[in-house]
Amino acid sequence: MKIMDSIRNFFIGGQENREVYELNKDDQEILKMLGIEVGEVNVRGLNALKIDTVFACIRIRSEAVSKLPLKVYQEDDHGIQIGAKHYLQPMLKIRPNPYMSASDFWKSIEAHRSMGNAYASIEFDKRTGKVKALWPMDPAKVKVMVDDLGLVGPRSKLWYEVEVAPGEIRKLNPEEVLHFKGSITLDGLVGIPTLDYLKMTLENAAAANKFTNNFFKQGLQVKGLIQYVGDLDEPAKKKFREKFEEMSSGLKNSHRVALMPVGFQFTPLSLKMADAQFLENTQLTIRQIANGFGVKMHQLNDLSRATHTNIESQQREFYVDSLQPVLTGYEQEMTWKLFLDSELERGYYCRFNVDAILRADIKTRYEAYRVGIQAGFLKPNEARAKEELPPEAGGDQLLVNGSMTPIAMAGAAYQNKLKGGDGNGQKKSDEDQGNEGSTGQTGDQGDNGGK
Repeated sequence: MKIMDSIRNFFIGGQENREVYELNKDDQEILKMLGIEVGEVNVRGLNALKIDTVFACIRIRSEAVSKLPLKVYQEDDHGIQIGAKHYLQPMLKIRPNPYMSASDFWKSIEAHRSMGNAYASIEFDKRTGKVKALWPMDPAKVKVMVDDLGLVGPRSKLWYEVEVAPGEIRKLNPEEVLHFKGSITLDGLVGIPTLDYLKMTLENAAAANKFTNNFFKQGLQVKGLIQYVGDLDEPAKKKFREKFEEMSSGLKNSHRVALMPVGFQFTPLSLKMADAQFLENTQLTIRQIANGFGVKMHQLNDLSRATHTNIESQQREFYVDSLQPVLTGYEQEMTWKLFLDSELERGYYCRFNVDAILRADIKTRYEAYRVGIQAGFLKPNEARAKEELPPEAGGDQLLVNGSMTPIAMAGAAYQNKLKGGDGNGQKKSDEDQGNEGSTGQTGDQGDNGGK
């Protein structure tokens, strides 16, 4: 919006030197022009994303979820199979709606869920009743309503009120909304806003950023006291202060010499960052924010406690401790609301493929495939599919080492040998035993004759 200098003239008077200010309606400069000073750092809502640690944590979580493929599976008496021909498969895996890819959709959903609650509207085909598209909604425009007194319907009836336009509210039933709650919910219906419960920590981080920003904007110049001999009236004090600050502060005056009139002396008055333990407090604040979002410190480029041997285990901990509960909530909510009752009875469900996170190095993967194939529970083509390789002929059979025998037959070869067997469970005939005896006798006679 444009604020003409006539606003200032209304309060001050005068028509000369008219200026134009380009200000946003949320800009605090408007309040300053009206004489209202805002001292508290605003960290509510999307303003919290201006804190670099908060932005990094939400980005890490959003990207971690967005890169996991979501697939439809079916579990029946024959085991678990991928429902590649189910109509929801391309929607969940590629494009939930005509304007968003699956990756962008889940980035938006996880970003909102990390801050408290995420909502997505389910668009149904009126003719078939099947899901047509999924649309993320702004949580700030969604309210969860519960009629626990039974005033408008059955007791404990729940619905969602969505502000689709200024002054226009639309009511949605629970089966029309995917509601993904935050990490903590106290009533099971709504997730608590994470940023509100981290308010004091976020204010500390924002204040530290503002202090550092102002410190460098002032050209690393410190505040202090000016001592002088004599007496100055208020207009003279104000004029001298303005002239001195203009001469000695700001980036343009960095490393320049400041001039002092005769009889004046400048005494620096400042608290050093080291004395205030600024770095230690900043690191503690970063750890507290990361802990609130369930992000590991090595993901924030803090490798002070990381080694080349524990990064993989820390990445696995991030999945187990932070992502797995969230992914489970996603899967349960979508399975219940996207599939028909008949499909649920046939065993259809949604599940994220977490191989993108837990995928080890190529040597470890190939060693695991070898063990699985030789043990007889992994088919060669199944291992090739995990590496996105085409199947080969004969690769759909379970293989096993031929020297392995059932545990009930352990020692059978040794017992047969003692009884005159061939070591393979077959008893030798009298003719074979006679031939062996005659052969041995002939050899002995030959040896004796040679002697």
